[in-house]
Amino acid sequence: MRLSLAVKTKISTLISLMRLSSFSSSASSSSSTVSLKPSGRLQQTLAGSVEVNGKALHSGKLSTVKLLPAIAGAGRYFEFRSRSVPASIEFAQESPLCTTLLRDGVKIRTVEHLLSALEAKGVDNCRIQIESESPDDREVEVPICDGSAKEWVDAIEEAGINVAQNHGGETVEKMVAHVNKPVYVCKNDSFVAVFPDVETRITCGIDFPQVPAIGCQWFSWKHDSSYAKDIAPARTFCVYEEVERMREAGLIKGGSLDNAIVCSAEHGWMNPPLRFDNEACRHKILDLIGDLSLVAQGGNGGFPVAHVVAFKAGHALHTELASHLTID
Repeated sequence: MRLSLAVKTKISTLISLMRLSSFSSSASSSSSTVSLKPSGRLQQTLAGSVEVNGKALHSGKLSTVKLLPAIAGAGRYFEFRSRSVPASIEFAQESPLCTTLLRDGVKIRTVEHLLSALEAKGVDNCRIQIESESPDDREVEVPICDGSAKEWVDAIEEAGINVAQNHGGETVEKMVAHVNKPVYVCKNDSFVAVFPDVETRITCGIDFPQVPAIGCQWFSWKHDSSYAKDIAPARTFCVYEEVERMREAGLIKGGSLDNAIVCSAEHGWMNPPLRFDNEACRHKILDLIGDLSLVAQGGNGGFPVAHVVAFKAGHALHTELASHLTID
């Protein structure tokens, strides 16, 4: 649907109120924003290993990812060129149209879909080996697969999930991050805000008035809903008229109608059918889960227990918010 003047006014008012209210903003301390509480379950890892190969969205290069079990407390981390790169907001670097991790001179790009699946499936600890097609590369990109997280969910289910143990053979209780007070980040009319809640909920909105087939969409999801059914299959999307500009910028070299849904402002969706009427909006939730999973440390934390509300947000705002939800 098109975003009505009334809705635009409400969103504008909400952003103004957030800026003027007692919300924690990007300029405030995050020391008491998040606390860890027992989850009632033990930390988990994969039961076995599984390998996924494919082309990267932005570089167009082939890469191979192998998911392996990790001990309790290890958290989720990448291994590339004999270096370990934790999937932590501490190592996140702003990059166009994806989330990138940087440590010791090596970059892991487009991590959000894989991390989204690991987070949603409860894989708290995972060793992620990744290799590029060139032995001299100092950066590597996670395969885009079909543009969704479905193949990652399938891989996790193939490997299975077990309770993790530490070096001493002991199990460790999973601690989850709870948001204690509202926090927001915003840029122009785009924002992401988190509110204290007793459960994990996401409400997401997008607005593409110049592309009627996308238009304005909203979708809400609760963590106890089926991620594999409702979120993971949603594919990344782009506007056809912006493709040439993105390629001139060195992006989406590996993009195709096989790994993204593409919408033309004039002609609508170019590769139907959609998996959901609001597939584009659901994909934004998929990305948000992956980006906020970077709040995790040592198998604890991850996507917080809170109501997260996002409108016209992208990876930059997602990771900016995550940086203010860090666990002390």
